[in-house]
Amino acid sequence: MRNAGQCLFALALLVSLRAAAADSDLDRLMALLAERTQGHVSFVEQDYLALLDRPVQTSGELYYERPDRLEKRTLAPRPASLILDKDNLTIESGGRKRQVALHDYPQFAPFVESVRTTLAGDRALLEQTFQLSFEGSLAHWTLALTPHDKKLQRLVRKIQIEGARDELQIVSILQADGDRSIMTIGSAIPP
Repeated sequence: MRNAGQCLFALALLVSLRAAAADSDLDRLMALLAERTQGHVSFVEQDYLALLDRPVQTSGELYYERPDRLEKRTLAPRPASLILDKDNLTIESGGRKRQVALHDYPQFAPFVESVRTTLAGDRALLEQTFQLSFEGSLAHWTLALTPHDKKLQRLVRKIQIEGARDELQIVSILQADGDRSIMTIGSAIPP
């Protein structure tokens, strides 16, 4: 009986140590990300929609300027751009330009904020909206974001971000309706 108790204690201790190590690695990751002031990378995104037999693929470039400017410039198959500057979203497509306040479109906020807040390394702000789950090490990590809010859960089940050190490599979004998107982020584009 004593051996079973010791095994349970050792297992509980091991689980606790792993959780503490993951928490420490997440803090170090957030600190690394917070140091980055800007970025310019390529991307390829595939949207898997229930209505379509094949994924819709787009590609282009992403720009980030700390603390709160994010731009997604789609180059193929058609030029378009989304520019988020603070809480203002500018949408350019087909020669038309439209500006909206992000708070007027709460359905987009979790997608945008998950990436922008991760890039800013702001763990406290992420935890206001999402339950965080960190796996791996700084060399290769996965951060899963699950929304707290019931309304938000009706839109998105989970956002998963994979990376290495201070570079985001894959952003996967699983929507509540089963649609999903996978953005693969390429290497940095020199200025």
